Amino acid sequence: MRQLLELLGFIALVQGVMGLVHEFTDWRVGLVQSLGFLDGYEVYASGGLVVLALALFAAAEGRKRP
Repeated sequence: MRQLLELLGFIALVQGVMGLVHEFTDWRVGLVQSLGFLDGYEVYASGGLVVLALALFAAAEGRKRP
């Protein structure tokens, strides 16, 4: 379970950072930009993904190793 949380956190972190890079540099990277219902809210969605990633990493850290 710990590895799954870390993997999901890593994916969320990468997508969030790539979304922020896209918004501030106009590079065409990330998944957030391809979701049509997020038009105009890409920065907030990307920031939310970064916060979600930090929460997932904290949850993974809180899990005890077997």
